[in-house]
Amino acid sequence: MLLTLVTFILVLSVLVFAHELGHFLVARKFGVRAEEFGIGFPPRAFGVYKNKNGKWKKIIGNKKVNDAADTIYSVNWFPLGGFVKLGEDEEGGDDPNHFTNKKIWQRVSMISAGVIMNIVLAAILITIGFVMGLPQALDNVGPRAQITDKKIQIVEVMPDSPAQKAGLRVGDIIADINGRQFAGYEDLQQFVSNRAGEELSYTIKRGGEEIKKSITPVVMKETGVAGAGVGIIETGMVKYPFFTAIWEGIKTTVFLTWAIIMAFYELIKGLIMGSGVSADVAGPVGIAAMTGQVARMGFVYVLQFAALLSINLAIINFLPFPALDGGRIVFLFIEKIKGSPVKKEVEAVIHNIGFALLMLLILVVTFKDVAKFGYWFKMIWEKIAG
Repeated sequence: MLLTLVTFILVLSVLVFAHELGHFLVARKFGVRAEEFGIGFPPRAFGVYKNKNGKWKKIIGNKKVNDAADTIYSVNWFPLGGFVKLGEDEEGGDDPNHFTNKKIWQRVSMISAGVIMNIVLAAILITIGFVMGLPQALDNVGPRAQITDKKIQIVEVMPDSPAQKAGLRVGDIIADINGRQFAGYEDLQQFVSNRAGEELSYTIKRGGEEIKKSITPVVMKETGVAGAGVGIIETGMVKYPFFTAIWEGIKTTVFLTWAIIMAFYELIKGLIMGSGVSADVAGPVGIAAMTGQVARMGFVYVLQFAALLSINLAIINFLPFPALDGGRIVFLFIEKIKGSPVKKEVEAVIHNIGFALLMLLILVVTFKDVAKFGYWFKMIWEKIAG
């Protein structure tokens, strides 16, 4: 349980910190002074800053600083990422280096930098994974790949199929059937397709346990041949030489980003068309529970999971919704079209409404998570209370 909590906090902190660092670095590039750049969320524990005499000073606690000539660099009490204050919601006055007085394309760049940094972070994490050896499907690996620990893994379980009735799950590994191991998924499919109506003994690896399942293949309407009703793929630990790993990491990040964008498109289209949400949506509790499961699988799985979360964070932040980075960019486009900015008061109200709606959504999803991962939530509560 401690491993789950520590891993969850570390992963979330790295993702949020990278996002805010992107905003900060591009703001500095354009000469915008950030009032504060913090590790963790307030209240402030301590910080350092350069005063108007050019001397570095330290500050303890959350008291106001009046003599700062540059950014306050702080460490805060809640270890969940970081933040940067650029003055987006303030009036810039006559200060040419204030955020609101910069050109629109520069402000768009500063706001977009957090999203870009999350994509870059995902590419770095995946690259590190490929250097160490990363779990991957083997149907599209590069020519210089070094492959170990091959396995046949379930990627789909068809509804009302023998596999679903037997309790097979996506992610399960088929170790053997009737004691026979297979060189590849094609050999396994051939073996099963010739045994319609015959009860077969499947050895399944799930997490750290080994499970026996009895399944009788039937002729599937979708394929016209006998099967258990699962989609399978060959996976393994894929490792590349360093420079090849960089290129493969970039390619994989681009592919994953596009795949996640399309998944969001289908999700939003389903909501608009009234067909509902076809995919599971996880909130903080669900992500924490999944982080615990991944942490028990090993470090490279945590890297892979963190990369996926980083891409998801980037895409969600870029949606044109109030309170998100994408929503702020929409207001900059409106300013460009009408020739003057939207009133700060009006923009603030819209962002506050958007933030409230996002919090409501998180509450709803969290309630769903607690119902789904109740065992995990109960364990945490017992640790805290006991």
